[in-house]
Amino acid sequence: MTSLTRGATSPIDMATTTVEVTGARQGTVDLFVFQLGADLKVRTDADLVFFNNPSTPEGAVTLGGGRVTLDLGRVPAAIDTLAVAVALDENAPGSLSQVPGLAVTVTQTGGTWFEVPAEGLTTERSAVLLEVYRRNGSWKVRNRSAGWSGGLDALVTEHGVSVDETPAHTPPHAQTPAQAPAPARAAVAAEPLATVDGDGVRTVPGEAALSLVKREKLNLQKREVAKVLLTKGASNPVGRVVLVMDNTGSMSKRYRSGEVKRIIERMVPVATQLDSDGNLEAYAYAQRFVKLPDVTVADADTWVNTYVHLRGRHGDIDFDAIGGTNNEIPIMEEIIGTLDKTAAVPTLVLFFTDGGFHAKAQITTLMRTASALPAFWQFIGIGKSSFGVLEKLDTLTGRLIDNAGFFAVENVDKLSDAALYELLLSEYPDWLRAARKARILS
Repeated sequence: MTSLTRGATSPIDMATTTVEVTGARQGTVDLFVFQLGADLKVRTDADLVFFNNPSTPEGAVTLGGGRVTLDLGRVPAAIDTLAVAVALDENAPGSLSQVPGLAVTVTQTGGTWFEVPAEGLTTERSAVLLEVYRRNGSWKVRNRSAGWSGGLDALVTEHGVSVDETPAHTPPHAQTPAQAPAPARAAVAAEPLATVDGDGVRTVPGEAALSLVKREKLNLQKREVAKVLLTKGASNPVGRVVLVMDNTGSMSKRYRSGEVKRIIERMVPVATQLDSDGNLEAYAYAQRFVKLPDVTVADADTWVNTYVHLRGRHGDIDFDAIGGTNNEIPIMEEIIGTLDKTAAVPTLVLFFTDGGFHAKAQITTLMRTASALPAFWQFIGIGKSSFGVLEKLDTLTGRLIDNAGFFAVENVDKLSDAALYELLLSEYPDWLRAARKARILS
């Protein structure tokens, strides 16, 4: 085996080439391959290969089983370089320099082997480890070992991949400047229904509108959701997901910091896995409540900027009209009123609050009534307040079945996706089984 130090090169032949990265693990250190032109940019987002786009259109680069296969004879003439790269997941701490044994192994049929260790990395969270490139009609490999502290966004931006919801390299004639874009829902309606892969991960209409980077992030989060559901033995869980967000004045700091926006964005993957259309129903509540438009996969970024506000009128919603203090009874009665016992659609209510549940008798009565209806109420306490009756829901008597869960967290941002989804969904599968046994669900 030949070892290539940083910057070193070596010729290779046209035989089928296998590239493996030690230390890469989906969800922690993710593997990518870019097909690059002479300008070291992709032609389109399809030139980026990763787990959600495992092959280039012509099949020259394929990803499977944790390794990359290169068929150099099929690489398009317009492609000069294949860049093999890695990036830390945004929830993974530290840098690539702390990943044990990070290196690339290159093998070809006929016995040619190269070891390409990652060298010289310090604070980088993404890096190109290996380049396979053309030189005077032949192919060579280079130990690149160069990266970016900015992580995945910096990596893909450097190579011309879009990081927002606008596909890269859109032809100028594809848009008419004077014509407003069609609403997201119109585009979604034309897409196929949801599909489920072999790992139980559900893909819903609207995901195709996302950039590859956004889809990669969403898929990592969806896999964490699916992992919890599979581990807990949840069968046929698809139904309805409802979000209730505390819009009281005591939440002002969390709105200003963007924490509330980030919470809602992290609930979208839950809806993709559990809601029949992949959308997240949303309410804001204080003394009164308001029903907000559904959050869709395609417009989540726009949605949080439009509707996550404490005060003022935004997107035709008057947030001043719902008051600034908390009263949970109206919003709870509203949701209970939407539950159809005949249709028996399993409903997960995600209720975020920073406390102040003082109407103990009324809330207790509502939860007892709701225990015969097809909904599980997951209450999430934000901060260190006293959450009153919520803390005693697990031992509440007089219910047909246990229909509620509660946990509190000081700052949701500090929870990894895996930890957050484990807390959110740990009791929901148990409720599904109990509800079927009690004939609340079919």
